[in-house]
Formats: sequence, C-alpha cells, structure tokens
Amino acid sequence: MCAADRFRASGKFRVNANHKVLDAWLLALCTGCGDTVKLTIFERTHVRSVRPELLNRLHDNDPGLTAELLQDPLLQHRNRVSLDWDGAWRLDTTGSDLDQEVVDVAVRFEARIPVRPVRLIAEGCGLSRAEVGRLVADGKVVSAVRLSGRVSGDFTFTLKR
Repeated sequence: MCAADRFRASGKFRVNANHKVLDAWLLALCTGCGDTVKLTIFERTHVRSVRPELLNRLHDNDPGLTAELLQDPLLQHRNRVSLDWDGAWRLDTTGSDLDQEVVDVAVRFEARIPVRPVRLIAEGCGLSRAEVGRLVADGKVVSAVRLSGRVSGDFTFTLKR
C-alpha cells in the first residue's frame, strides 16, 4: 500500500464465518493506489449475537448501512479513522432575503456531519468567521445551541443586522 491516508468506501462488505463465529468488514479503497483496506465492523462474534437484519444488510452490500457505519464513532475509533467532511455540506440561502433587519434561519442536516455553526453561518451568509464571531459576541447572532462548538444535528439561529 502507498503512503496515502485517504480512503473511500467501496460500498461492499466482507463477512467471514469460522464455525460459529463471524467477522465482518467494510471494504475501503485507497485513493492513492486503489488497494483495498478492511475496516472492522466486528470480530470473532458468535453467530447468534448478530441480528439477522444486520447480517442480511451486510450480505446485500446495503449502501445505507455503509453510511450508518462510517458515522459510527465506535467503528471510527476501533479502526483509527476519521471522516473527511470537506465539501460535504452547504448552507442553501436561495430564496432568503439576508438583507432584512432580522432573519430567522433553520439549519437541517440530511446526514450527521459535524460542522462549526460559526463557519456555516459565515460561508452561508457571505461573511468572514471573524465577523460572525463579533456578531455572536454582540448578541446579533443568537441560537439555542453553542455556536462556538461543533454541531451535527438540526438547529436554528437568528441574525440581527
């Protein structure tokens, strides 16, 4: 394998049975050389402790399961990987009048993508992060969630000009 540290999911799983124990992996491809690496889902697990629905989804190479597993913190920790979210999100402001005095914005996530609200607000509203930071400090951007941390779930904020 090459020295690349980026991989993409192939969308395929491998399940191996040895007597009454199972191993399962999500297969990923190195973006540099194309070699396959295995991300462990479970190892040496008794066949009766694996839910039949999960086993069926693994055998069917379910793309939804791929997405679920890649976002699982336990799988990420076990395999020492983290997801690269660059370019994975955008704030759609089409049809919004951001020049109004007070703008209420609802942010909805289609997938659990961790993002800093300040960064999202800055890029979506065409402001610098420093400007958004000043607006937060001045109480002109308010939200029920902490805007300085990361969020990966729906939230709302109000922008006051």
